[in-house]
Amino acid sequence: MQRLVLKPLIWYGLVLALLLIFMRLIEYRYLVKTFSVDIYLGGIALLFTSLGIWIGYQIITRNSRAGNSLNEMALIAGEESLLSDREMEVLLLMAEGLSNREIGERLYISIHTVKTHSTNIFSKLGVKRRTQAISQARTMGIIKAKQESESLK
Repeated sequence: MQRLVLKPLIWYGLVLALLLIFMRLIEYRYLVKTFSVDIYLGGIALLFTSLGIWIGYQIITRNSRAGNSLNEMALIAGEESLLSDREMEVLLLMAEGLSNREIGERLYISIHTVKTHSTNIFSKLGVKRRTQAISQARTMGIIKAKQESESLK
């Protein structure tokens, strides 16, 4: 007798499970059709945001590597530096410990011009301060080479 009751109960359970799966599928299709544009736009926005972040990171790291290699290439090519003659004069006077006013008086230029040259030097050497610029120039051999060439003249 239990077998007679158990068999229809299993079939009844299977039919209910299939019906439940079918209802979930219909509900899923309804949601996808209703919100399909939002789902696709969200996916596209996520894709482009990720791509933009990755490209930005690549550009930033490539530019920082290119700045350092540009200075190294200038040294290898036999150039003393990427600095102009006037910027070299300002850098050498900075290395002597002179202030902007004193550099301006020595070179017969305004303090504003000295500051402009200093900013250009910092940018070209990839530094933010005078002490860093002097240290970087010594590391690259710019100051020593320039001082030796001037002492020969």
